Amino acid sequence: MWLQKFIDILENFGIDYHKILDVLTYNPQQPLIFSSGLFVFLFLAFSLVYVLLRNHTTARLLFVSAFSYYFYYKSSGFYFFLLGIVTVTDFILARIMENTAEKAKRRLLVIISLCVNLGLLCYFKYTNFFYEMFAPLLGGNFEPLDIFLPVGISFFTFQSLSYTIDVYRGDLKPLRNLLDYIFYVSFFPQLVAGPIVRARDFIPQIRQPLFVSNEMFGQGVFFIVSGLFKKAVISDYISVNFVERIFENPGLYSGIENLFGIYGYALQIYCDFSGYSDMAIGLALLLGFRFPMNFNSPYKSDSVTEFWHRWHISLSTWLRDYLYISLGGNRKGKIRTYINLTLTMLLGGLWHGASWNFVVWGGLHGVALAVHKFIRSILGREKNYQSRGIKKFFAVIITFHFVCFCWIFFRNTTFDGSVTMIKQIFSSFHPELFGQLVCGYWKVFLLMALGFALHWCPDRWQNACSNTVTKMPLVMQALLIIIVIFIVIQIKSSDIQPFIYFQF
Repeated sequence: MWLQKFIDILENFGIDYHKILDVLTYNPQQPLIFSSGLFVFLFLAFSLVYVLLRNHTTARLLFVSAFSYYFYYKSSGFYFFLLGIVTVTDFILARIMENTAEKAKRRLLVIISLCVNLGLLCYFKYTNFFYEMFAPLLGGNFEPLDIFLPVGISFFTFQSLSYTIDVYRGDLKPLRNLLDYIFYVSFFPQLVAGPIVRARDFIPQIRQPLFVSNEMFGQGVFFIVSGLFKKAVISDYISVNFVERIFENPGLYSGIENLFGIYGYALQIYCDFSGYSDMAIGLALLLGFRFPMNFNSPYKSDSVTEFWHRWHISLSTWLRDYLYISLGGNRKGKIRTYINLTLTMLLGGLWHGASWNFVVWGGLHGVALAVHKFIRSILGREKNYQSRGIKKFFAVIITFHFVCFCWIFFRNTTFDGSVTMIKQIFSSFHPELFGQLVCGYWKVFLLMALGFALHWCPDRWQNACSNTVTKMPLVMQALLIIIVIFIVIQIKSSDIQPFIYFQF
């Protein structure tokens, strides 16, 4: 009865309650993402309340945490409860660990944390993978189980794990307030696709007085505009209009079309990944929080080692600090170091998805890292050695093409598809088709040229753009955002393209 009265009141004010239900409920066909119109509307409403609560720290943390859980619910539905399980479990384990002196008991507690986090990750991501492997051995036929992959589960489990491992190692004092830990794990800008923010970097900011300087606000606007342009303009357009067509059936296209499909995917995945990170960093700045840089022009790298210092930095440093070092790092001799590098990247590949393609991708990078480290030791080069001039030019070109070769396995859904694509490039190249290709996809090639030009431009140009936006009046910053949104509306496809990392 009361519900009907409430609906009648809404209708008297001309409000369609069905639209309210759409906003409040999860739609698996349209998960909530940063580049959607709904998120823009919700963030504006959220910002108003956030500012009103600026002098009430606890109430502000409660409000943001509630919004973060709502944001995750709109992204993954009922599975938002997994976020609560991980958060409460690791908070309690860290508190118990603080009061436990015995090393064996502390190790047991961190193992429990590993089992909870990695157990959830393994079930949702790898059950069908291992089931397919072992079904023939058990005399059965493989029929994939209907298991939904919650958005961002790889990110919040890794983020929470870093907290308990740091507490176990004695590098971090555990939080005493559950609300603070809920806020840290669920903070919505980086919840579903990173960056993976370390507790030691973020926790000290939680209860600081809310302060957003003009510089922070300007940088936030720049990162949001930059990320939105990368994702919704460059990445989505070349994906829908070119890259997907090539990768769906590489055998139908010549070698040169496949090659430029790979170049297109290299740009697409960079603009998609870094675009999300940029928007997350920008949103956090507008809310008074600083995240570390997550992508730093990775295709400028002159070695695979440098590539991983620039690509998805929060993930690569996580793998280094919590997996590579735990395996022994470089402390047990050169051979063991090379093995540890390869194992780390193999597991890093498997982290991205339950597929042999990801294992091959990770293995290739692991072997390349080991080979580069070996060659560097043979030549007696320092760790931070940088090539110069023509050597650097060719080193960058070689590294870029190696990374592109590895993207073939990352992007294709089957190993056969990867093999077909490689065969087409080497056996059916047909360079005479290049002119027709450019004419037929001139808009795609124009955006690709723009994307790579922006990526390879000097860092000082990017810094100058950031400083220019920072110094703009508020009206000009708002106008800049409106212009980018207008461009997005003009060229976007009919369907919202989810971020690639949502599948991880």
